Amino acid sequence: MPLRLGTLLVHSTILAISESAQTTPDPPFDLVHLLIVDLLFRVALVVMVLVRKSGNPQTALTWVIVLVGLPFIGLILYLLFGESRFGHFRRKRHAQAIKRVDRPGVRANSNPRARVELPLKETQVATLAEQVSGSAPVGGNQLRLFGDSAEFVDQLVEDIDNAQKSVHMLFYIYLDDSAGKKVAEALMRAAGRGIGCRLLVDDVGSKAFLHSQLATDLKTSGVALVGCLPVNAVRMLFSRLDLRNHRKIAVIDGQIGYTGSNNLAEAAFAVKAKYAPWVDCTVRMDGPASKELQVLFLEDWHFETGELPEDELKAQPEFREDGLPVQILATGPNFYNEATTQIVQACIQVVQHELILTTPYFVPDESTIRNLCVAARRGIQTSLVVPKHNDSRLVGPASRSNYAPLLEAGVEIFEFTEGLLHAKTITIDREIGVVMSANLDRRSFELNFECGALIYNSDFASELRLLQKSYISRSEAVSLLDWRKRSRVSQMRDTVAGFLSPLL
Repeated sequence: MPLRLGTLLVHSTILAISESAQTTPDPPFDLVHLLIVDLLFRVALVVMVLVRKSGNPQTALTWVIVLVGLPFIGLILYLLFGESRFGHFRRKRHAQAIKRVDRPGVRANSNPRARVELPLKETQVATLAEQVSGSAPVGGNQLRLFGDSAEFVDQLVEDIDNAQKSVHMLFYIYLDDSAGKKVAEALMRAAGRGIGCRLLVDDVGSKAFLHSQLATDLKTSGVALVGCLPVNAVRMLFSRLDLRNHRKIAVIDGQIGYTGSNNLAEAAFAVKAKYAPWVDCTVRMDGPASKELQVLFLEDWHFETGELPEDELKAQPEFREDGLPVQILATGPNFYNEATTQIVQACIQVVQHELILTTPYFVPDESTIRNLCVAARRGIQTSLVVPKHNDSRLVGPASRSNYAPLLEAGVEIFEFTEGLLHAKTITIDREIGVVMSANLDRRSFELNFECGALIYNSDFASELRLLQKSYISRSEAVSLLDWRKRSRVSQMRDTVAGFLSPLL
């Protein structure tokens, strides 16, 4: 079918060229010829889209319509954003970094005491997570959950001030605000004591920070500061510019680790203050799971710099006797590219009583929507919490385009009204808790480097559930009846955004 369609389009193009040649003797290379060249490119791309994206018909259809309906613009859009291009050399270098870092004896489960046995439900999720991400669950971790950004920053600063050997941090966004300054000052104090301080920030998410005086001061003080996945005109030819390192990681002395949704910024989030406060969730872990975050950081550091601090790689954290089992989940374009999707769907499929999900951006694939609908229809109390006012004019309506099938199936949808809910969390039956950097959208599922923590403990899951319930208490419930009564303009806007969602 794709080849037949391509043949028809090529034939029509040849006819157009023939007619142009007959009506215009010795034509200059004018707009007509430019259109013909554009059409030829688009024909080739349509065939490629139909072949390469055959497993995702919605994405394929959207791109075909964009390519056919938007001369020049559609071609440029597809070349920039149509493929998950990490770049051949980047992909090869990243694979080499993982191979060099992830050696026998490096992982936390190389310590026999850290290995854990889990009940059946947890084992089903953990086995899949290990298969797609490479990290096994490990015990002996003391945990602290942060639902307040200021408390998170204060504790991080305290841990940096107490560091004895090293401080490693990776954040998508680092702002030059009071929170960013507090952490930067702690890093400079640590560097002054001879502590090895390494800071990775995304080149796009933290662009302003990388050109700030604060960044200069950090480098001058001895903090190694590097931008992840740098953007320039040459790289644009070989890889997608919007493929970003979206992880949030901090590791102190290889013993204490952080991951979650917090960027290094105030809740006021000055660059988008209109939607503030940003409401986030991060987990601090003291124990073997921090080694998994350390491995992840060192893979990214080695990839960006070529450096690999061997002492940091070999050191194993202490096992905490009263600690809990934690599994670190790492995903990205150089991993199995459906990893996040499959973990989220596994969480939905194993639930028996209650499922609560929170996310700022809800633009998942069709199979995730279907799994949520099936969960609700089999009697699972299924709740989704998203912001009422989204900072993205397209993602907000695209999220709402999925409401109707979910509400009809019995999924409860709540829109958070007191700021931008940025926490990315899942609880399953008050038994498993998930805190992550990944949104429930295609960008996190297919493009970005992400990380998170799966915690297999009922006490922690219950604590996380209480935080989720606090979000629900500050939200408005969306009813199916009211949803059907919304204006025609809103319906049309949501439909168009939903159609474009594979491109977001």
